[in-house]
Amino acid sequence: MAKRTKKAEMPEKKDPAEVLAEKVLDVIVSKPRRKAVPKEPETPAHCTRFSEFDIHLFREGRHYKLYEKFGAHLMTYNGEKGTYFALWAPNAEAVSVIGNFNGWRPGEYKLNPRFDHSGIWEGFFPGIGHGELYKYHIRSHHNGFEVAKADPFGYLCEEPPRTASVVWDIDYTWNDKKWLENRRENAGKSQPYSVYEMHLGSWKRVPEENNRHLTYLELAKELPAYLNELGFTHVEFMPVMEHPFYGSWGYQVTGYFAPSSRFGSPQDFMYLVNALHEEGIGVILDWVPSHFPSDEHGLVYFDGTHLYEHADPRKGFHPDWQSYIFNYGRNEVKAFLISNALFWLEKYHADGLRVDAVASMLYLDYSRKAGEWIPNEHGGRENLEAIAFIREFNDAIREAHPDTVTIAEESTAWPGVSKPTYLGGLGFDMKWMMGWMHDTLKYLEMEPIYRQYHQGQITFSIIYAFAENFMLPLSHDEVVYGKKALVRKMPGDEWQQFANLRLLYGYMYGHPGTKLLFMGGEFGQTSEWAHESSLEWHLTQYPIHAGVQKMLQKLNHLYKHEKALYERSFEAGGFEWIDLHDAANSVISFLRKGNSEEDQLIVVCNFTPVPRENYRIGLPENGIWDEIFNSDSSEFGGSDLQNGIGLEAESLTAHGRDFSISLALPPLGVIYLKLRR
Repeated sequence: MAKRTKKAEMPEKKDPAEVLAEKVLDVIVSKPRRKAVPKEPETPAHCTRFSEFDIHLFREGRHYKLYEKFGAHLMTYNGEKGTYFALWAPNAEAVSVIGNFNGWRPGEYKLNPRFDHSGIWEGFFPGIGHGELYKYHIRSHHNGFEVAKADPFGYLCEEPPRTASVVWDIDYTWNDKKWLENRRENAGKSQPYSVYEMHLGSWKRVPEENNRHLTYLELAKELPAYLNELGFTHVEFMPVMEHPFYGSWGYQVTGYFAPSSRFGSPQDFMYLVNALHEEGIGVILDWVPSHFPSDEHGLVYFDGTHLYEHADPRKGFHPDWQSYIFNYGRNEVKAFLISNALFWLEKYHADGLRVDAVASMLYLDYSRKAGEWIPNEHGGRENLEAIAFIREFNDAIREAHPDTVTIAEESTAWPGVSKPTYLGGLGFDMKWMMGWMHDTLKYLEMEPIYRQYHQGQITFSIIYAFAENFMLPLSHDEVVYGKKALVRKMPGDEWQQFANLRLLYGYMYGHPGTKLLFMGGEFGQTSEWAHESSLEWHLTQYPIHAGVQKMLQKLNHLYKHEKALYERSFEAGGFEWIDLHDAANSVISFLRKGNSEEDQLIVVCNFTPVPRENYRIGLPENGIWDEIFNSDSSEFGGSDLQNGIGLEAESLTAHGRDFSISLALPPLGVIYLKLRR
């Protein structure tokens, strides 16, 4: 995940003149000020959206639809149209709504504390309508601390660098009923996941318009058709939730309930999701419950106390990202996060959540030296509160939306990440196979002549491949900060670099597990990813880059239609080695199997640039075999050393099998064989 962020600082009481200057600046850069209301409005204390049961669930940490209660809600009360506001600030002495409607003056639009000591402040104000800018001015009981905060439950934020919340409704007429019905019908079944990971702001830009990024609506016109043409089943968006620092790539969130206004309105983002669903593309959202930034308008030191984060920096401050860690042991915070996860599935029809930085949540000593962390009650390093939260989060999603998925980015050997909670697991559907990504890339970065000495590095992943439900990622983290683009990691001249890249993809799709590829990799982008720039789309005019695109298209087609490649991806019975010991030739061969005996494929990989003529492998069955994929095809930019179709098995023993076949293995190539039925 992204490591760049602003320097974190604890909020401090400021000089009154400095505060006034900031407020004036806020008005200047904000929406043009309306004429101020001449007198303080009345706040009807009895207007509420909370029942006693709501309060009970909130205190218990089991209210998972808090977004229907907290925040700004347009409504009619006593015959007057206006907005109801509700905020959790238990340590506040006074809370008022400030905005462009009253010149940002605190104290005029006062919220009332609830009688039940829940810490909730609420009130209805007529005349405040759709599109109004607002914040909450909070005066704390502690040390006279005062601050203006954006709404933690706000549906929309101003476009950064401005930081106010916007009164907004999120009504939308969806047209993805067919997609949702199909999703429900296939829930729990084995299915292919070929995921295209992307960053909204740098996928494609408009150079003639000051290099601006595309809007949600513009993306909706181009992205669904592009992904459908290439055969991807899903797209995974790096965090769309509002984030003030663009360079954080979305991983430093302040607006947890608001899609970034950089690209359009909430309804515009819904339109994009709807368009993807209509084209048959699922939507996975990156979700960041692990930490939040130190921006003053955000969650940090919210009501003059450490409300959302731990007060002790040994538990509440993240040294790597200079950000704050949620207090998972606080019921109200837990309910806030789980409500947020369900919000994106319910209101934005997301098909899954990829949970960022899970390892940092699980370990109290994550990225900390001795003395910089506090052991748990048993003296261990496990974060028991975070573990309980993760399990409850996954159980809540399984209960409310069993046809969606959760995916963990977890980089350690924590057991049972993708096992059900009732079996003691964390409850995720899938886990990123980080070890496979690192080992495979390290192996392929070697000059081919040295690969024979590291055969175990390319075969090791199968030893633990079925310990979890793994997704194989080639993610954004591998193509930034001096790590080079995927194709430029490869040794040799340009032809060998692209052959190695095609080899990587062919091996990846043959390997057990679901798939994820970061944008640009599908056509062999040659530069590192830069969030301020567009992908290098001009490269697709060149045959060697277009060939990579065509090959990905072919692989995605095979992946979706060959049951052997996905039906038993998470089962040891879906994989069988033919030969993993031919280190001298740097060749591996294996079987992939589906539920039916008829559904099986042979995958053979040659990790050297030397063509292997008359290379014999053992077969599981007698019969006629067809080569259905060859990464060395001239169509993909290869040398076109192919075996073709109609390959007849011979009664010659090889690899402990009664039948075998003689093949031509292409240089730096992968082939798939299928028995003709």
